[in-house]
Amino acid sequence: MSFSPAQGLRHSGALFALALDVLRTLPRRPFQWREFIQQAWFVASVTILPAALVSIPFGAVIALQIGSLTRQLGAESFAGAASVLAVLREASPIVTALLIAGAGGTAICADLGSRRIREEIDAMEVLGIDPVHRLVVPRVLATMLVAALLNGLVSVVGVCGGYFFNVILQNGTPGAYLASFTTLAQLPDLWAAELKALVFGAIAAIVAAHKGLNAKGGPKGVGDAVNQAVVITFMLLFVTNFVMTAAYFQIVPQRG
Repeated sequence: MSFSPAQGLRHSGALFALALDVLRTLPRRPFQWREFIQQAWFVASVTILPAALVSIPFGAVIALQIGSLTRQLGAESFAGAASVLAVLREASPIVTALLIAGAGGTAICADLGSRRIREEIDAMEVLGIDPVHRLVVPRVLATMLVAALLNGLVSVVGVCGGYFFNVILQNGTPGAYLASFTTLAQLPDLWAAELKALVFGAIAAIVAAHKGLNAKGGPKGVGDAVNQAVVITFMLLFVTNFVMTAAYFQIVPQRG
């Protein structure tokens, strides 16, 4: 399939237009509570267990690397603080973003894409029903809610996994590990991670909805749309994570 800069700009503009449409239709009533609850439950059901399982090795790797580094520097008492800081700031939002995009986003894209090729979206538009208000907004809000909750779960499991591997495998001191939790980490780190999760969830849902609503070419087109949605979402998530992290360091003073 050929690609040109003009086509890329067109797709980018359409994606941005969909995001603006979601914001515009957000306050419109009636709100689709049934769709919102169903989508939130579905996204949570397909991401909770993988998130918990993935966060354990993430926390373990961080704890092992930081534990080895602090031992070489003679600062073993800071192993817990550095591990919590790494998990809270970066590991948990990234794990949440990858799972939300890989599991929840693909399901949203496939669902809307199948509705498009079955001409259900066209039928809704003929009946005067706005697909963005009826289908996209509940999915975006549900994904954002699940992403925020999932980020908290990943943070807790990742910190517990780091504690276990540091104490058991590296013979760390449990009391020193726990006592140093708040040495470097602070409450704004948690709020920043939750904000990242909300933004990542919104990006994943909007990209998936955009590719699903514009799917063409039958079932093969839906599959291609799902693949494209995952790739685009991952690229946007990593860029957004860099921008938000850089802004956070400029706004919030760091502990020494």
